Formats: sequence, C-alpha cells, structure tokens
Amino acid sequence: MHFTDYDTRVAAYAVIVDDGRILLSWFNGNHRTDPGWTLPGGGVDYGEQLPAAVVREVKEETGYDVEVGEPLTTNVFVVPFEAGRRPYQSTRVIFEARIVGGVLGTLEVGGTTDFAEWLPLEDAAATSESTADIVGLGIEAWKALTTR
Repeated sequence: MHFTDYDTRVAAYAVIVDDGRILLSWFNGNHRTDPGWTLPGGGVDYGEQLPAAVVREVKEETGYDVEVGEPLTTNVFVVPFEAGRRPYQSTRVIFEARIVGGVLGTLEVGGTTDFAEWLPLEDAAATSESTADIVGLGIEAWKALTTR
C-alpha cells in the first residue's frame, strides 16, 4: 500500500526507571483502546523533533522535566481499513529518559492522561489487561540496554 493511502501517527515515549520503579501514566481510553497503564509519551506535533516531543509529553503527563537519552526501540502497528476510516499506521519510538526536575502531577487538562504513578518495575513488566503493550516493549528494550 502506498503511504498516501493510509494515515500515519508518529509517537515518542519515555522509559524512566529509578530505584526499581518505572514511571507510568494512566491512559483514560478512547473509542479503540481501553483505559490502562502506558509509558509517558504520545503524538509528535508537526515539525517537532522526537526528543522534544518526549520532554513535552512527559511534562504534561507526569509533571516531571526529563533529559532524553538514546532511542531504545521502535515499534509499528497498523489498524486496517474500517468503514468510514482510512487504514492507520502508528510508528512509535521509545527513548530512555531521566528526571531532572519537576514534581509528580499530571498537568494535562482534558487530555488522555488522568494521572501518573511510580510502579514496581517487575509488576509493570507483568502482562495484564490494564497495561498497554508498549510498556513491556519499553521495559524489555531498557533491560537490554542496561545489561550490555
């Protein structure tokens, strides 16, 4: 399929681990996805650099300022044609990041994030219905980086 025949969303996310805990945000759901835990991050604005998107999204969703590290992994998923909608591709880039300031508290108003919390890393790595697949992808990539 030619790229003009489907919609594309580029998103950037952060894996932030500290003292055996990972920072996650609570996605409040939409018409295609149930509510659940996800990595802080989201859609990259037009003309925005990926690391800048991570800084902005983490601030909005968690209240923290971050320094963005290297990309850990990428992931692509597609949603095929549905009546009334074009096919859709989501390209997600996951970065390592560390907190450099701020205070825990969601700043986003009227958005898709209700709150953020630190969760034990091992609990977050366990697959559950209330955890988005991107959390496991991010943790796996982060562990691969830290064991090099």
